[in-house]
Amino acid sequence: MAQGSGTGPERDSGIGAAQAMFAADKASNALGIDLLHIGDGVAVARMVVTASMLNGHGTAHGGYLFLLADTAFACACNTDGAPTVAAAADIDFVAPAHEGDALLATAKERARFGRSGIYDVRVLRGDELIAEFRGRSRTLRGAGGKEAS
Repeated sequence: MAQGSGTGPERDSGIGAAQAMFAADKASNALGIDLLHIGDGVAVARMVVTASMLNGHGTAHGGYLFLLADTAFACACNTDGAPTVAAAADIDFVAPAHEGDALLATAKERARFGRSGIYDVRVLRGDELIAEFRGRSRTLRGAGGKEAS
């Protein structure tokens, strides 16, 4: 896993906390999701669509696409070091994914205000857009970190 550059010791500590959170994520790890990059408010995760992820139409089930995007979102929004969870999220499916497709989910922080944040995640197969995800985060009260008050 590649680590991005932070903005100092506090950010590097937050990136380490996000990496530890991902390492403990049994759901993502069971699906073979790899965390390729994590940095200041960003994360890139990769998943290969397997036969067990297909729906009745023979394409990737939307729940798996959501899970991949949500994993990248979770890693990106936890780079501050304070435990942060999803408050809400939605996804738009643009194109189907198929067995064997290698998908990349790139999450980017768009805004942070108080204990809240907004993150966009693009799920791609090569250069082709598969899904757009928007997540809204909330840092837990009393969790520490610079945004938790």
